[in-house]
Parts: sequence; C-alpha cells; structure tokens
Amino acid sequence: MYKIAIAGAASLLGRELKDTISESPLAAASFVLLDDEQAQGQLDQVGDEVTFIQAIGADAFDRVDFTFLCGTETMTRKYWRQALRSGSTVLDLSGALDQEAGVLVRAPWLGSESATVDLFTPAVVPAHPAAITLGLLLERVQQAAPVRLAAATVMEPASDFGREAMDELHQQTVNLLSFQGLPRAVFDAQAAYNLLGGMGESAKISLGAVASRIRRHYDALSAGRWPALALQVVHAPVFHGLAFSVIVDLERPVEIAALEDALSGEHVDLVLEDTDSPSNLAATGQNDVLVRLRPEPLVRNASETSRLWLWAASDNLRLNAQNAIECALDLRRLRPQGTVQ
Repeated sequence: MYKIAIAGAASLLGRELKDTISESPLAAASFVLLDDEQAQGQLDQVGDEVTFIQAIGADAFDRVDFTFLCGTETMTRKYWRQALRSGSTVLDLSGALDQEAGVLVRAPWLGSESATVDLFTPAVVPAHPAAITLGLLLERVQQAAPVRLAAATVMEPASDFGREAMDELHQQTVNLLSFQGLPRAVFDAQAAYNLLGGMGESAKISLGAVASRIRRHYDALSAGRWPALALQVVHAPVFHGLAFSVIVDLERPVEIAALEDALSGEHVDLVLEDTDSPSNLAATGQNDVLVRLRPEPLVRNASETSRLWLWAASDNLRLNAQNAIECALDLRRLRPQGTVQ
C-alpha cells in the first residue's frame, strides 16, 4: 500500500484530485491531507477514508511515496524540496516547477515524450490541461494529413486561478446586477460579463504567463512531433471548463470522413450534431475532450477540405487531476510498493 500526500488539499484542484483518485488504482493507498493553517482541522474524505487536513510541518512528508502539490505556486516552491528530501516522488500540479533543472513535463495519454523519468528526476509536472487538449487534437489531425499551420485561442475559466478568482467573479456578477462597485483584488478588471485579453496592472494573475506555460508544455510534449502552434489565451467570464477555437490548415485536401475518423478515439468525444455543441458546461465532469469539426469553406456537398475549424471543450480540473494520476501510475515502476526509496 502506498502512502500519498496531497498538499493544497482544500484547493479546487486538491478537491478534484481527491475525487478522481478515489476512482483510480491508487484508491487503496493511505492518504495525508495537507494545507496551510487556515484549512487545518477541516474534516475531509478520500474514497472511504475520513481524515483531517493537517498543517505542513517538518515531518509532513515522512514515509510518503507520492506527493501531489495542488496549492499555489508559492506553496509548491516552499515545500517541494522538503518532500524530495523525505524520499517522496513529487508531482507538481501548480506548474511552478516546469522550468526547474531536471523537472519533466508529462502527459502519458500522449505517448512517449522526449525525456524519460528515472531515479534522478527531481519532480514531474503533469502538463497543463490546455496543452494536453491541443496535443490530442493536433496529433489526431496530423494522422490524416500533414499540418501546414495551426492556431488556437484558449478561453480560460476562473477556476484555473483558484477559489479566490471564482469568488471574485461571483461577487462581481452579483454587484453588477445590484449596481454596486466591483471587487478587483484578483483580476484588477471587470471579469464578469466580459472577455479579457489581459488583466489590470495590479492583477494577481497573468494571462501572458498562462500562455507561456501552455506553449512550454505543448513543446515539451511534442518533442518535434506536432506542428508549430500560434496561441492566444483569453479569460472567459465562466466559472469552470476550458473552451478552444482552433484553425488548422492542411498541406493537401483530405476527406472529411477521414478527418472525423482520425479525431475519434480514446480520450476524445467527437460531436457530430450542432445541437450537441461542445461547451464548458457540457465538458464539466467529463473525462474526455469534446470536439466539433467544421470544414472550411462550407461548400454544399463538399467531401474534402484542406482547412478546418475545431471547437472543443474540456474540464480543466478533471483533466489536470486525471493526468497527474496517470503520471503517478507511470512512476510506480520506480518505487517498490509499500516502501520509500
């Protein structure tokens, strides 16, 4: 039986990980739930195991096999080396460590990456869910024909920035409807009923930093296998779920049916009817990426196209948690069961 620590257990991502891990092969592990002092003492549950959230002390990671870091980037940077020194395998869901020496970005769904995890790997960063979604779609399209150009707009929800961002979006919505002033501590801008390509000067979050992270993770997972990607990130006034608008130019015309066949498969749910269009709401709680293919130009009875639009959606928290668990399962070969190396 493995021992697993979840640091940032009270966060949105921590709660999603607890729910998802209860349905995985790691559900039989023993769990330690950790967070800052504000969450200390909260009663919580992983699967059938009821436990309390503890503060992160000097011995918090003793005899822990896997440590999932689900809190803020600040929390990750503060405690990841402590977990390493305790002999734990570190999985950073916050993405704070993706530029640290030796740390690898991983997504087992997408096959072999450029580097292989070994005993000298200090930590693993499960790839950003947007990078996984884009990688899945473009890898599938590329099976039908070489891609000449790919460009994507990623619409980020508030939940990608944590509970504080969710609360501020909610309060802004309420205040706008009652003609009151808007709280701006997180966004430093009106996020409710508004699409944003950037935040205010005093914002706690940065869309540019998110875009840079998605690009790094996409490139790391691609290892030269996928087409170069033009990318922009906007903040959508929604609480949950990623949405994507992707245009792809192919080097030659391809049968639309062949493109649909290439996109279909494990982890991707191809939607064929307009009435069931992918959306952030439809993707919530789903394990797969929802995608709708639209060839361009729209010519009546055309059976081939060299340009296509993909409209897609995925559950950002669920996909992040799923990928982290897949990374941990992939890392089990480095750890004899029930012991800490």
